[in-house]
Amino acid sequence: MDIESYSLVERARVHAALGDPARLAIVDALTLGDASPGEIAHTLAMPTNLVAHHVKVLADAGLVVRGRSEGDRRRIYLRLRPAALSALTPPPLAGAHRVVFVCTHNSARSQLAAALWRQRANGDAASAGTRPAPRVHPRALAVAHRHALDLDPAGTAHVDDVVRDGDLVIAVCDNAHEELTGPVRPRLHWSVPDPARVDTDEAFEAAYADLADRVDRVAPHTAAPCGKPA
Repeated sequence: MDIESYSLVERARVHAALGDPARLAIVDALTLGDASPGEIAHTLAMPTNLVAHHVKVLADAGLVVRGRSEGDRRRIYLRLRPAALSALTPPPLAGAHRVVFVCTHNSARSQLAAALWRQRANGDAASAGTRPAPRVHPRALAVAHRHALDLDPAGTAHVDDVVRDGDLVIAVCDNAHEELTGPVRPRLHWSVPDPARVDTDEAFEAAYADLADRVDRVAPHTAAPCGKPA
């Protein structure tokens, strides 16, 4: 089965199968190589009848497949299906060719997020604000310089002038998320505290770290690199 076709019910079944410590130990044992039920029982010091029970649960969940030995045809080997483990992650965000990060003033968080996306996800990204400031915050420019990000000091823009059909809009502040209730609505919301309220280098570094972590988590779940064909 294709990973993307896993339903919530099927993913829940995989999670449930892994919820028992003994079954998780069997999966761990099969991560790097195949093994017979008897070998699993010996390695884990587990009764063979208990191994048989847990293997059935894992097989029913699609995590493990059985195959006969080409040598001794009476022997069964267990093999892990890595695709089933990969299916535990959320499905990809389909149809996103460009990411637009939005905050209130487009002077810090959205600017840093777009630069991080271009740097780490190698994708097309832009930023905008609901009430854009005339320029990027000096501390945002400083933190960008420290982390080799490219920001245009005067490159702020209004959301209406930036967002296009097909964009994946991510609000990186609470105000923008709550204000955008018209045709342009954020598909995702990242509640990143406004570093300008504290206005210290530490606050801007914290915002950078928060955004970098979120970019790293979300980028692998886009259906294809933004700006590139699937």
